[in-house]
Amino acid sequence: MMRSPKALAIAVRKSNGEIIVREAPWRSVSDRMPLLKKPFLRGVVTLGEALVNGIDALTFSANQALDDEDEEQMGFWALAGTIALALGMGVVLFVVLPHYLALIIGRLGPLDFEVRSLSFHAVDGVIKMAVFIAYIWIISRFKDIARVFEYHGAEHKSIYAYESGAELTVDNARGFSTLHPRCGTAFILIVLMISILLFAVVFPLIIPAGQKPGWGMNLFFVGIKILLLFPIAGMAYELNKYASGHMDRLILRAAIAPGLWVQKLTTREPSDDQIEVALVALKKALAIEAAETSV
Repeated sequence: MMRSPKALAIAVRKSNGEIIVREAPWRSVSDRMPLLKKPFLRGVVTLGEALVNGIDALTFSANQALDDEDEEQMGFWALAGTIALALGMGVVLFVVLPHYLALIIGRLGPLDFEVRSLSFHAVDGVIKMAVFIAYIWIISRFKDIARVFEYHGAEHKSIYAYESGAELTVDNARGFSTLHPRCGTAFILIVLMISILLFAVVFPLIIPAGQKPGWGMNLFFVGIKILLLFPIAGMAYELNKYASGHMDRLILRAAIAPGLWVQKLTTREPSDDQIEVALVALKKALAIEAAETSV
């Protein structure tokens, strides 16, 4: 899948070798509501649109495979259910589970910390990172997911080729890295780092010193964390956008580095056939972008 400011293209190779492309002009929500283009708001919109478009692309790919096997394709409600399930699993795995594990460690371990302390949120962050890496490693064992990660690497190589000004050919794209600083994986790591700091500031303001909230009250705190993810996503987007454009600065390279390391799990070296598919999607997106811009 390739998206430009005004175009979206999804390319899939069918079992017979044919490359099928779904292409269309793209209009972001922020184009209809200019306020959402403001710093710290645009990141939330970008994250939401990336999630929806990503699942839509995977659904389109799955439908092409089902079409090859003469099986019923996924419709709108199946897609909506997939998005809801993905969001629900994300909340449970990366918000609820780490929070309660950190709570157990804080109350039963030797450090004796509570939700209002920096130690709690540092432990919470470490657990989130461990859960995320374990999750990625486990799903990467599945053949279909491994292929998704290979196509992820092909997308990055194609984007690098375009950004370098090289002709968009498989030979030119092949030599580029599968790791890209503007990847969503790097974004997730920045979200994690900012959340530790922001939670450590916010929770002491809403929990009186010396108070030990019950297990049920901690569900309320989890809800606060979920709401705070929106401003955190906005801050993370701005930092990632700025850092990826100033990679000559050591401190910014250091901020992005963990995200690049984790991309070693979420991307794999693609085949030439996979790079070809990524380039087809990129060329289609660029062609639509040029046509829409000239109107």
